[in-house]
Amino acid sequence: MPPRYRQIASQIAEHIEQGQLNIGDKLPGVRQASEAHRVSLSTALAAYRYLEQEQYIEARPRSGFYIKARFENAVRRPSESRPDTKPTLINSQQRVMQVISAANRPGILRLGATVPDASFLPVAALERALASAARHPHARSNGYEFPPGYLGLRQQLAKRMNNLGCQLHADDITITQGCQEALYLALKVSCQAGDIVALESPLFYGLLQIIDSLGLQALEIPTDPQHGISLEALQLAIEKWPVKACIVVSNFSNPIGATLSDTRKRDLVAMLSAAHIPLIEDDIYGELSFEQLRPSIAKRYDTGSDVLYCSSLSKSLSPALRIGWIAGGKYSEELNYQKFTLNGASATIPQLAADRLLHSGEYDRHLHRMRAALTTSTARIREALARHMPSGTQITQPRGGYALWLELPKQVDALLLAEQALAKNISIAAGPLFTASEKYRHCLRISCACPWSTQLEEGLATLGILANAQCV
Repeated sequence: MPPRYRQIASQIAEHIEQGQLNIGDKLPGVRQASEAHRVSLSTALAAYRYLEQEQYIEARPRSGFYIKARFENAVRRPSESRPDTKPTLINSQQRVMQVISAANRPGILRLGATVPDASFLPVAALERALASAARHPHARSNGYEFPPGYLGLRQQLAKRMNNLGCQLHADDITITQGCQEALYLALKVSCQAGDIVALESPLFYGLLQIIDSLGLQALEIPTDPQHGISLEALQLAIEKWPVKACIVVSNFSNPIGATLSDTRKRDLVAMLSAAHIPLIEDDIYGELSFEQLRPSIAKRYDTGSDVLYCSSLSKSLSPALRIGWIAGGKYSEELNYQKFTLNGASATIPQLAADRLLHSGEYDRHLHRMRAALTTSTARIREALARHMPSGTQITQPRGGYALWLELPKQVDALLLAEQALAKNISIAAGPLFTASEKYRHCLRISCACPWSTQLEEGLATLGILANAQCV
């Protein structure tokens, strides 16, 4: 007969196999387990350690033991992308608007747009903060909060960036209407129509829309889903083409989830600085790490004010607030002017509410909860996709954020798949949306910021059926 700890472990493993315990579920504490099974603490802990060794559960620091995704390492991850490394004008982005439109349809399973479900957000705290902001003297005065924006919020953001190793003051930050506007302004002050912009591939389709609207050319650089943009390929591109700016999502990039290491962030800043090319750093997902520590940012290695750092609270706090910001270095004065000419000022009340949430510590408490929820949601959706999608499908394994990038067998047409899925009230984002060319035709992006439900489970199964039908 096996030891008692193995018997306990086998019972728990059986419950996991039968679906009685799901990915992300927290197991009872060791003391509770010892009492439930009438064994010593050491025997209960030995059972958990054995389950951890067998990849059934994982220990999270200062939190406990949780059910782990069984397919986590069984599914291959996509390899480095191979885009056409030549400047390209942006094609029509009408498909993007179809994804955005679908996200607003009632009853739709929203796996296309990376918009967090309300269940992931601190709705009650937001309501309190907005009510308080409406009574604030700044709001009652009915005045504009002209660029660079509300001082209190800028002080809070500067403090957070200083904690990441940047030496910034409130006056170095300009408040924007989300990260999209921050990126628009960054390109506006650093480029002119016709200029070439180097960027990751695949990349967020919103960036392509901005580049298109400014009359710029996109130069896509090979990118690895784990390590990020290829610095070697970027160096070759800089030597070959007159690149005027470079955009990089430094942490948990959208759509492939890549994160640059500290060394690569430092080397990227040094390389671009030596070539007198500004780096536009998009760090919109930086706060959403699945691990205990938040990753660093490239801006911390900026010694010549050449990095324009862009971020937002839209993905981590609330899309409705439309609060973003840019730390523009030597471009700050021009950024404030361009922000003013674009729309005068960002709304006052959302800035006051955001300041309250950051200052009170409620935002950081919310982040702790949201990170745990995203860790579970992403793992569970990834495992379901591994079970349902065609054999040979490769899926990214990000360490944060909430996007999964799938590389399907070559015979799958993701655009057709998206059309078929939408007919069944499932919205996904097909690969060609994330490039200036027609590449990634057999790829797609899935948003994981949604709670597990019967609709989600059935939707992923339906998506698998549709994809498998194309492989026959």
